[in-house]
Amino acid sequence: MRTILTGLAVAGLALCSAVAGMALAAEPSPELIAYGKTLVEAGDCAGCHTADPARPFAGGKRIDTPFGAIYAPNLTPDRDTGIGAWTDADFVRAVRTGIAPDGSNYYPAFPYPFFTKMTKDDTLAIRAYLGTLAPVVSRNKPPELRWPFGYRGLMRIWNAMYFKPGLFEPDQGKSAAWNRGGYLVTGLGHCGACHTPKSYFGADKSAQALSGSEVGGWYAPRLDGAARTGLQSWRAQDIAEYLQSGRNAKSHAGGPMAEVIVNSTSKMSEADVRAIAVYLKSLPPARRETIVTPPDEAEMKAGQVVYAKLCIACHEADGSGAPRIYPPLPGNALLQSNNPSSTLRIILDGAHTLTTPRAPNTGEMPGYAKQLSDAEIAAVTNYIRNSWGNAGLLVTPAQVAKARMREADGE
Repeated sequence: MRTILTGLAVAGLALCSAVAGMALAAEPSPELIAYGKTLVEAGDCAGCHTADPARPFAGGKRIDTPFGAIYAPNLTPDRDTGIGAWTDADFVRAVRTGIAPDGSNYYPAFPYPFFTKMTKDDTLAIRAYLGTLAPVVSRNKPPELRWPFGYRGLMRIWNAMYFKPGLFEPDQGKSAAWNRGGYLVTGLGHCGACHTPKSYFGADKSAQALSGSEVGGWYAPRLDGAARTGLQSWRAQDIAEYLQSGRNAKSHAGGPMAEVIVNSTSKMSEADVRAIAVYLKSLPPARRETIVTPPDEAEMKAGQVVYAKLCIACHEADGSGAPRIYPPLPGNALLQSNNPSSTLRIILDGAHTLTTPRAPNTGEMPGYAKQLSDAEIAAVTNYIRNSWGNAGLLVTPAQVAKARMREADGE
C-alpha cells in the first residue's frame, strides 16, 4: 500500500511540476516582448489603431475606404473591449486569416491579406508585446459602410475570390537581405495596401503590384523600377535614407507616408530598412509608363509666370531647390506620376518638412488654395511636371476643383 501511495505522490508531484513548467513557459520572455515591439513598429500597427495618442492601441481611429468608413478596434489587453480574453490561436487566426474569435470576418482594411505571409512565431511575438500594454476600456465602433457592404457574410465570397493565404516563400537564389526585404514589404509592412492599384471590389491588382495607387486624396507612388515615375533613378541608399528620415536628395515624404515614416520606418533597424531597399531595387516595372504629350506653349508660359512669382525663391529657376530642405523638382518621380493628387494637395494645402531624429531641420511651404485660381494651379502644376526634362500628363482646372472639394470634405 505504501508503495502505491508513494507512486501516486511522485506522479502528483511530477504533474504539478509539469503544470508549473507550462505556466512558466506561457510567460513571454523580455527578449520576445522586445522583438514583438520591433514587429509592431514595422507593421505600423499604431498608425491605424491609435485615435488618441494618450491611449495608444485603444482603437477608434476612422479609416475611410471607397465603400465607407471602418473604425480600428482596440488592441490593448482589456478583457471586455480589447484582446485580453483572446487565446493565442484566436490571435493567430485573426491576424493571418482575417477571422475574429466569434467566427465573423474582418474587412480587408485590416491587412490580413498581407499579414498571412507572417510566420506564426512572429505573430505570437506581436501578441506578446501587445499583452504588455496598459488595458484600456474602449468599445469598438461598428463600420459605416454603404449597402450592401455592411454584411460581413459577403467577405466569405471576397476571400474565396481574392484572399490567398500562405507564408512568404523565400527565394533561395536571392540574398538574405532580399528575402528579409520581401518578407517585410509583401507581408508585415503591407506596402501594397497603399501602393498597389485596386480592383472595383478593393482587391489588389497583383499583376501591377506596387505600381502606385490613390489613397485618401493622395497618390502612393510607384515602388517598382519604372524609369520616370518609379525608383529606377534611386539607389538603395536613397530608399533607406528616405525611410529613415523622411527625405533624401530626390524627394520628401508627405501625407500618409509621412505618418508611416514617423510611426514605423524611422524606428526600424538599419538592417531591416536596407533589406527593404534591396528588395524594392530589384523590382522591374509592373506596367508600362504612359507616353506624355507636353502642354501647349500658352499653358507652359502661364505656369512659368506663377512659378516665377511664388516658387522660384525656394525651388530655384532650374527647379534644383535645396535637397533635404526644399525637394528638387527635376526627375522627381512623384511629381511626374500619372495621378497628380499628391502634387495638387501640396500646392493647395502647403507642406511641412518631416522631422525625424536623423533629420531634425524643418522647412515650410505655404498653401496657395486661397491665393491661386483653379486655372493658375493647373498651369503651374503642368509647368513643373513638364520642365527640366520632366514629363507629366496634363492637369486640368477641373481636377484642381475636385481636389479642392476633397480638401473641404476633409478627405
